[in-house]
Amino acid sequence: MHDLKRFALVLSFGAIAAMLAGCNGATPAQSSTSTAPSSTPSPSPAPAPSPSPAPASNSDLTVTSPANGASVSSPFAVTASSTTCSSQTVATMAYSLDSGADTVISGTSINAQLTAAAGAHTLHVKAWGNSGAECDASLSLSVTAPSGPSLPSNAVSVTAIQALTSWQATHDPGTGGTSSGTMQVLSSPSLSGQARQFDTSFTGSGGELYHVTFGSDPNATNFLYDAQIYLTASTSSIANLEIDMNQVIANGDTVIYGFQCDGYSGTWDYTKNAGSPSSPDDVWVHSSAPCNMRKWTQNTWHHIQVTYSRDASGNVTYHSVWLDGVENPINATVPSAFSLGWASVLLTNFQIDGLGSGSDSTYIDELTISRW
Repeated sequence: MHDLKRFALVLSFGAIAAMLAGCNGATPAQSSTSTAPSSTPSPSPAPAPSPSPAPASNSDLTVTSPANGASVSSPFAVTASSTTCSSQTVATMAYSLDSGADTVISGTSINAQLTAAAGAHTLHVKAWGNSGAECDASLSLSVTAPSGPSLPSNAVSVTAIQALTSWQATHDPGTGGTSSGTMQVLSSPSLSGQARQFDTSFTGSGGELYHVTFGSDPNATNFLYDAQIYLTASTSSIANLEIDMNQVIANGDTVIYGFQCDGYSGTWDYTKNAGSPSSPDDVWVHSSAPCNMRKWTQNTWHHIQVTYSRDASGNVTYHSVWLDGVENPINATVPSAFSLGWASVLLTNFQIDGLGSGSDSTYIDELTISRW
C-alpha cells in the first residue's frame, strides 16, 4: 500500500521510503502507488456455444438461469436446485465457469451473481448426494460486451504496455515481510498473444512491486487505465491487487494515481497525500465500491477500467471503476502531489500483496493507458 515507498525504492529515494513506513493504518500489509503469471490453463477464454443447445439439467439437477445457449450481460444470475442425485439426498452444490475452481454451497439451491468477460463461456453446475453421488450440468452461454468509458478523439493511447521489455520487480518495504518476483511474456493464457505472467512468492504478507515507464507527458490531465487480468487458483493467497500510475507534471511534482482491490476491506481503495507535497503522508482511503479479487472467477480474464483526472495543483479525482463492464462510481477528489524531484515520466505499477506466506501466479494482458 505504500506507493511512495515503492516509488522511492524504485528510484532510490531511500529517505522518502523511510518516512512513509507505517502509513497503512489498520489495514495490514498494504502498499501503494508505485509501480502480473506459471503453467496455466487454456489460452482461449472459453469454448464456443453449442449450435444446438442441450438440456440445462438432468433428472436430478435443474438450472433455471441462465438458459443453455443464452446471451447474457455481466454480472448474470445463476440459479439452480437439486433435492436428489441418483436417489441420494443432496447435501452440497457448486458452480464454476470454464476451467475455474468450484464455488461450493452447502444446501440444495444456488442463487448467485457471476461476473465474466465478454465472449463464449461454459457454466458448470454440480450437486452431490449425501453418499457421494455426483450430478452435473454444463451450459454454453455468451457474455455480451457491455458499454464502458468512452475516449475523446484527441486521446493518446499507449497499448500493449504489458509487452514492454523494461519491466522491473522489487520488494515493497512498506508491506513488511519478504517478497520476490519473476516475469515472462507468454502466448497462453493470452488474449493478444503477449500476456505478462507475474510469479510472486512472499512471507509475512510481503508485497512485490512490478513497474515500467511508458512515456512522458506533464500536461495530460485525464486518464483511462484499461487492462485484462487473469487470476488462477493461487488467488486465495492474495491480500491486495494494486494498479497504479505516476505522472510528473509541469511544476515538477509527481502525481500519484494509486488504486487497488483491497481484499482486507473488500473495497476498491485510492490514495491521497494527507500531508503536503514537500512533507507528504501517503495513505489509502476505502471507497464504497466493493472489490475482493479472491471472489473473482478463476482461470478467466477480467476486464478492469479506471478513470481519473487531476487539476494543475495535483488534486486527483477518481471517477469510476469498471469490473467486467459493471461500473462502480468513486467520485472522490483528494490531494495527491508529491515533491520527489523526479525527471518527467509516466510510470505504471502492478503490485501483488501476499496474504501471509505463499506464492501466486497472475497475468495481465492488453494493458492500455490513455491520456488527454
